[in-house]
Amino acid sequence: MKPFSPNYYQDRVCLNVLANSIENAKAIYAAAESYVVVGLLSKNYPDNERAIEDMSLYAKEIDNAISVGLGAGDPNQSQMVAEISAKLQPQHINQVFTGVAASRALLGQADTVINGLISPTGKVGLVKVSTGPLSSKQPDGEVPVETAIAMLKDMGGSSVKFFPMGGLKTKNEFEYVAKACAEQDFYLEPTGGIDLDNYEAILQIALDAGVKKIIPHIYTSIIDAKTGNTRPEDVRKLLAITKKLVG
Repeated sequence: MKPFSPNYYQDRVCLNVLANSIENAKAIYAAAESYVVVGLLSKNYPDNERAIEDMSLYAKEIDNAISVGLGAGDPNQSQMVAEISAKLQPQHINQVFTGVAASRALLGQADTVINGLISPTGKVGLVKVSTGPLSSKQPDGEVPVETAIAMLKDMGGSSVKFFPMGGLKTKNEFEYVAKACAEQDFYLEPTGGIDLDNYEAILQIALDAGVKKIIPHIYTSIIDAKTGNTRPEDVRKLLAITKKLVG
């Protein structure tokens, strides 16, 4: 498996965008100059076998720069993500908070980046960690951000996936999460409502906080509604913004 950070920009900032086909994935990878992991959603497949077969084809074409996803943070996809990732050994995995430990154990290595989904609560400094298949159906489990990060570290996680952000609607909460990630030397993945208009502001917050690695997820806003493809030209724009800020 190729290490996660093969170049400079990916070492600090790596885009995470979806692909609708292998050709779309190749176009995205080229547009991003490889500073990207391409999201493939487990929810789009009927079973593990079909997911592994198809995702393997993507991995071969883009140097294994794939990100195995849940599908809109669906907690019911947690086990499937863990199981297919064990076979695929991807560069990146999206998980609910409670699915991180199983994913790391099944992978059998520490190189793949695994995020853990925590959600805004409307209260600066507190996040929701009850994002799993059973816990998401219970009263919200709110804990201090610092505790959530420590728990993710305990489980073998690499990063916080802060979702759904609603773009800059949760700016104050996001600023606190970014600061905590920097202080605890943990990666950060802002997700939800990010577009070409607010991407720079969101990335700047994480950079200013001193976060070591940032993996912004930009999905719906750069997808062509007619074709379902992520627009390579928009990926190029995101990369240009990234280069401007990172220097």
